[in-house]
Amino acid sequence: MLSKSATLLMGLIYDKPLNAYEITKILNDMNIQWWFYIADSTVYTTLKNLEKRELLLGTVEKVGNMPERTIYSLTAKGKMELKETIRTSIVQFDYDTNIFTISAFLMHILEKEEAITLLKERLQILQAYLEGIRKQDNTTWTSKVPAIHVANVRRMTDIVNAEITGTQRLLSVYEEKNHAE
Repeated sequence: MLSKSATLLMGLIYDKPLNAYEITKILNDMNIQWWFYIADSTVYTTLKNLEKRELLLGTVEKVGNMPERTIYSLTAKGKMELKETIRTSIVQFDYDTNIFTISAFLMHILEKEEAITLLKERLQILQAYLEGIRKQDNTTWTSKVPAIHVANVRRMTDIVNAEITGTQRLLSVYEEKNHAE
């Protein structure tokens, strides 16, 4: 599975070949620093590492008097790895929700029916998490543990409920797209 940074960068390159500068500009335009910070130096390092792993192909190009630049595109191996990471990230739950958020931005890479199936599976997983948390949060347990533990478990409930709402929202968009076509 790819790292969050690698997933994001490869997802941007999936749509069209880009150089590192173009990628940093897109990331700035997306304002992702408010939910996932990725330094410019991380962009360059990650691209080089992905190229070494043969997930990206870097082609050096020279335009006029400008310095040489490397344009990155995904290899077949890279496309497979990216799609598998997106699939895995949709159907797993982690309280660090950034990998799902990144994958949600990139779900257009998958076929619509597959995205719908994966989102439905995610909803089932989230419902199971919620049921598990609710089993713990009962009067017997809350009377035996410090209030901070109770507050933290309820915070976890809030996070799972937010993920359920967000996943339902994404699912409704994909299902509407299917009906419109």
